[in-house]
Amino acid sequence: MSREPDPAVLYPDVAAHGSLAAALQAAAAEHGMSLPLAVTPSDPLRHATITSVAPHRHSSYVTAWHHERRWSVYGSSNDRLMICGNTKDVRALPPVIRAWAEGAGLDDIRQAAAFDLLTGRFEVPDNNPADVIASEWQWLLKDADDADWPQYQALIESAHAEPKLRGLYPFTSHWALSFSNTPEPPFSPPFVSISSPREAGDYTIREWAGGPALHHVPTAGEAIAIAVGRIPAELLQTSSERATQSL
Repeated sequence: MSREPDPAVLYPDVAAHGSLAAALQAAAAEHGMSLPLAVTPSDPLRHATITSVAPHRHSSYVTAWHHERRWSVYGSSNDRLMICGNTKDVRALPPVIRAWAEGAGLDDIRQAAAFDLLTGRFEVPDNNPADVIASEWQWLLKDADDADWPQYQALIESAHAEPKLRGLYPFTSHWALSFSNTPEPPFSPPFVSISSPREAGDYTIREWAGGPALHHVPTAGEAIAIAVGRIPAELLQTSSERATQSL
């Protein structure tokens, strides 16, 4: 394993300012901006925390990579990642940081970014379950579209097209798709987990991720039909109501 470079060597310009927060403030000042950033004492050259005026936006920060000169920015809302992107140009970060911190809408933040940034989720400030579930589906659809895995994308799109599943919270473990009645842990008891093939092969249906295989089917549509048949009766009414609300 290659030895991790000294951050002062990899980021001499940041080291000259004493911290990543100060370097970002200097970059912002060139454009007349001031940023709500705090130094991270444990790693001042590679980490800075962002403070937002919106109370539901938290766990937001900029971090520098350890082995390559690059920076990433993350922003969470009610414990769900909303923005996530990386760039080699530190000057591209201040407009994104300011927009996020000042409570700008996600579309406005995307327009401020010179790099791919949005996760696909939309914000749910009041954290109501129906909208959180709909937001998570949007993230999963984008993630599948970006995955370069046609079988997995077909699975996610087929699941989202089924109203009885669209009203449930989707989540994955090792790329296997499962569902819960609640978006908050602990999730409801498992009833299905679907794994996608890589190139040739079948979709595998289990009761829970890592459990014994129950079925092998060649298409995503067949896998989803089996999943629908396994939904516990007590979940059907709630999931259908939520799916109708998300249309």
